[in-house]
Amino acid sequence: MDHANLGATARFWLGRHDMFRELGGALSQGLSDHREGRVDIPTFRRWFAPRLGFFLQNLEGHHQIEDQHYFPVFQAAERSLAYGFDLLENDHGVIHDDLVATAETANRFLSVEGQSGGRPDDGVRWAADAYADTSERLLRRLIRHLADEEDLIIPLILDRGEAAIGI
Repeated sequence: MDHANLGATARFWLGRHDMFRELGGALSQGLSDHREGRVDIPTFRRWFAPRLGFFLQNLEGHHQIEDQHYFPVFQAAERSLAYGFDLLENDHGVIHDDLVATAETANRFLSVEGQSGGRPDDGVRWAADAYADTSERLLRRLIRHLADEEDLIIPLILDRGEAAIGI
């Protein structure tokens, strides 16, 4: 998107959203590749664990910055959007719960898998299924949430510009 009012802050913010979409998709694909036997356990663990940690930590931090700084600035700039920002902040709470559940099920999956000695058994499959379900729920909500944020915020930025809004 190219627009005179779309400044560096908005471009950075949209870039972070794109990164969350892309990394979330890569994590899903990585798990699928592992479960289908296309990636061995040691390779999967080395690839998966740091990327999942990065994803979860950065998403949590991103939402904290939005809640504490950007959303109040946008609400002050356009009070008629307050209800929309209330919904987005509520989403952040639900997504936070999903983040915690995703981290817990990922840790359980990696632990059970590590204890299995590389043998796929029912416990490993159940732990992988639990992680996959939790992760998919997080990603579905997150993708919808990112689109909702962009639908609410980008028109305001395009209309007024970053400097006039105060970002």
